[in-house]
Amino acid sequence: MDNELINIQTNEQGEQRVSARELHRILGLKKKFTDWWKQYSEMFIEGTDWTTSPKSEEVQNNGGVQVRVLDDYSLSVDMAKHISMMTKTERGNQIRDYFIQIEKQWNSPELMMARSLQYANNKLIGYESKIAELTPKAELHDKFIATGESIGVREASKEMGIKQTDLVDILMNNKYIYREQGRNGKLQPYKKYVPKLFVLKSGGVGENGIEFTPRMRITPYGREYFYKKFVNPEQTELDMEA
Repeated sequence: MDNELINIQTNEQGEQRVSARELHRILGLKKKFTDWWKQYSEMFIEGTDWTTSPKSEEVQNNGGVQVRVLDDYSLSVDMAKHISMMTKTERGNQIRDYFIQIEKQWNSPELMMARSLQYANNKLIGYESKIAELTPKAELHDKFIATGESIGVREASKEMGIKQTDLVDILMNNKYIYREQGRNGKLQPYKKYVPKLFVLKSGGVGENGIEFTPRMRITPYGREYFYKKFVNPEQTELDMEA
């Protein structure tokens, strides 16, 4: 028996698959592929035993090369084995025996261990990719909690790398803060965002007897939230809700 009677591919799910067209060719059948396929496909389950898998091939045409697409199907080894057996030819029996040997090798302890190790390695690579993906989140978080303090709009805008006027416009337009009417027109947060996004530094009466309102400060959490939401939305998604 040939070392490789028919090409067997392993898909992303770790399943061994065979081309229906290649099986038809290897079996050496006189019946046209379309008729042969219609005869056998109805005996098996689409999506489990076989799936549609068209193939492209290049053909010479008037001195040039033309690409045409042929109907083809990806078969499970078990389906290919049964079809080979049902042809009731010497070649069919030979290919059936070949599939049986392939299955024995595939299910040997050595190959099962190798597949398990490959699976574990792929999972590890996935975990490493996830860690790398989350690294910007950790760095971003560290950036805003470095001081552990709530700071004013001017300092916050510098920290975020944007203009103070832009930060004010963003927060006002999105209804996080408002500007007081009257004396000084100070910026104040809406109450529902205090103390999570903002804190107020105590107001009172100054030495000159003039009352002043509390001064707004943005918390480290608030700065991280606004940076991710408005300044750099391409950052790794943060689990943050105002």
